[in-house]
Amino acid sequence: VASANGLHIGKTPCVALKRMLNFNVPHVKNNTGEPVWKVLIFDRFGQDIISPLLSVKELRDMGITLHLLLHSDRDPIPDVPAVYFVMPTEENIDRMCQQYIKLYFLVFILFICVSVEPDVAFSVFDQYLNFITLEDDMFVLCNQNKELVSYRAINRPDITDTEMETIMDTIVDSLFCFFVTLGAVPIIRCSRGTAAEMVAVKLDKKLRENLRDARNSLFTGDTLGAGQFSFQRPLLVLVDRNIDLATPLHHTWTYQALVHDVLDFHLNRVNLEESSGVENSPAGARPKRKNKKSYDLTAVDKFWQKHKGSPFPEVAESVQQELESYRAQEDEVKRLKSIMGLEGEDEGAISMLSDNTAKLTSAVSSLPELLEKKRLIDLHTNVATAVLEHIKTRKLDVYFEYEEKIMSKTTLDKSLLDMISDPDAGTPEDKMRLFLIYYISAQQAPSEADLEQYKKALTDAGCNLTPLQYIKQWKAFAKMASAPTSYGNTATKPMGLLSRVMNTGSQFVMEGVKNLVLKQQETDDYRYFDPKMLRGSGNYIEYQNLVDYIKGKQGKHVLYGCSELFNATQFIKQLSLLGQK
Repeated sequence: VASANGLHIGKTPCVALKRMLNFNVPHVKNNTGEPVWKVLIFDRFGQDIISPLLSVKELRDMGITLHLLLHSDRDPIPDVPAVYFVMPTEENIDRMCQQYIKLYFLVFILFICVSVEPDVAFSVFDQYLNFITLEDDMFVLCNQNKELVSYRAINRPDITDTEMETIMDTIVDSLFCFFVTLGAVPIIRCSRGTAAEMVAVKLDKKLRENLRDARNSLFTGDTLGAGQFSFQRPLLVLVDRNIDLATPLHHTWTYQALVHDVLDFHLNRVNLEESSGVENSPAGARPKRKNKKSYDLTAVDKFWQKHKGSPFPEVAESVQQELESYRAQEDEVKRLKSIMGLEGEDEGAISMLSDNTAKLTSAVSSLPELLEKKRLIDLHTNVATAVLEHIKTRKLDVYFEYEEKIMSKTTLDKSLLDMISDPDAGTPEDKMRLFLIYYISAQQAPSEADLEQYKKALTDAGCNLTPLQYIKQWKAFAKMASAPTSYGNTATKPMGLLSRVMNTGSQFVMEGVKNLVLKQQETDDYRYFDPKMLRGSGNYIEYQNLVDYIKGKQGKHVLYGCSELFNATQFIKQLSLLGQK
């Protein structure tokens, strides 16, 4: 919910989706009448937009009896209206034409973004929802075909002007949709001479063209967010990924960022492989398959909302506390049930029985809440256990602490060569990430002799050196003396907002893992931006840093957006591909 003092995505995209599913009529929550039963058909783009915002139950409450992919085969469903939520591509339109004739008696078509086919024979509506809302204060512009707008795609040495124009147009269209849905016309700031400036110029032109016609402007009249920002306009700061290449490679220590880094976490859903237990089986028998489980980590998960930004040891501690609280409540219910069998007819016994009956009634009424609490405890026990396994086997706590010291220019207690050469610490990818952070953060590049020594150690550890090839080219091109990517004394540099602004300290050992406590540095010298859009790979580390930064700033809100969301493994693959050029 937006206010005069700040900006939040809030439930605006969710409201827009519900309105869309209600045939573009505002959805009335307290309406007691039966909803119009309908079929929802989407392409992969539409699926990615809907899935983080609406659960299957919420879709059913909106009258959606069935939801299907556009290009899947299906039988005719007579007397049922179909709502299509798709990108306006030629392929999708051809497919809809086939289905309109054969399958449904009423077709209601809603394009995710502006239609490119004005002569289509159907009645269509442009929804301006071509972005994905992952949090109330976080959005992503692209998920399907995100490689087309990735860091690698934009920084390819052989990219043509036409390809770059296409990428910029894709980003601008999504940003335009975002601000239309929000009902806000932003003030735009960016650095000069970068691709971010290209995006800013194009977005400014698109906004001006729409505002020129006041009668048909998307920012006036009966739009979802119109009038929300009559007192304050948001400041959109477009930032190029190249100003900070270390943070996407950083080993992190907060819950959400760790889940994204080490597990299969996609569109607020984490997929885990669970072993099915050890059973006695004859020699040579086929091993039992691992069970795959998926968990949604969304706003309705109270534990996730409270602890997603917490250091991991605090999360493990909180899971244990929640479990103990649940067991205490469960034991109380059992005790009350036992007392209900109380015998004797003296007044004291009758009074006690009456009192316990009231307590038991209260406990029974809270049973659904208790069951939900148990479900969340089981969920986060499984997720935290999976994360802990990665931390212990790869010594991620050691990497996190070491990288923090590199980026904050603190004295290292162990040489970088020893870290790389340690066979028990991390995977080859972990070692490469560590070295790249060192190389990027160094004020002066290591000598050729030292670099050869590092490269030999990395090769011996099984590392692929192609990412280093690209980073060397990037660093040479950026001319570090004048480049904004500096990790020393970050509290006095505005561009340090994108780098880690935390210090760490080891307090005690818990289950073999260092309990690293994050400390927020003084950041009053940072310039305040609202919202921030990163052109290139975004990550949960930067998002959490901004969330933590803004907590102590009354009346200020910050949104974090990126053209695509990659974890360190995916980002280092992009660097590797660029290094092969």
